[in-house]
Amino acid sequence: MHRSEHSINIEALLSNVPLFHSLESGALARVAQGTRVLTVRRGHILYREGEMPTGFHLIVYGQVKLSVVSPQGAEKVVEIAGQGQAFGEAAMFLERSHSVTAKALEPSLLLHISAAAIFNELDRDIEFVRKMIAALSLRLYQLVGDLEAYSLHSGCQRLVDYLLRDRPSDGDEWVTVTLTVNKSVIASRLNMKQETLSRLLQDLSGKGLLLVQGRLIHIPDVRKLRAQSIAEARP
Repeated sequence: MHRSEHSINIEALLSNVPLFHSLESGALARVAQGTRVLTVRRGHILYREGEMPTGFHLIVYGQVKLSVVSPQGAEKVVEIAGQGQAFGEAAMFLERSHSVTAKALEPSLLLHISAAAIFNELDRDIEFVRKMIAALSLRLYQLVGDLEAYSLHSGCQRLVDYLLRDRPSDGDEWVTVTLTVNKSVIASRLNMKQETLSRLLQDLSGKGLLLVQGRLIHIPDVRKLRAQSIAEARP
């Protein structure tokens, strides 16, 4: 891992993060003073489950896997965090050990923002307090959505939702999705076995709803793919 604070304008990076938009220049400078730049290689462990937090992380670019491991050694991917996302805030605020392990999936640039810097600004700025609460509430909302999907949605629905997660609408145009992580990570994130994920991709490909080329997933008709996932969920 390399740190390169001298070559990177931390204040400029922070100013582009929605969470810090409400901070005036003096406050932003104070937060920047409590922030470190981390440049990490693929496979680097940022922290392990059970370690105490000293702050939280924000991804400038790259991807980080948040996961837990059972006593038997089976890994469950809780989240795949990407550009602009933060992680580790809950443990920091609760002052409890991390419940997951954070591992870089690719070369990444992150900011580590110290707990002291955040707590100091929360004492000063009520608007910042509201934004932090909103960010944590959004994380909880997404977690509830994940639990609902695991409990009520079929494997096909979970896969289709994952592939189309960044699409604002369901038009019928051709769409190509790039898988940025390997299929074993995606399967764990979707709470299924890798063999199940492969079978679902094969089934949908056989029906002409997908064309799989390595990490490229071509979807000829988004509306038809959605309709198929709903149809498979019906009793």
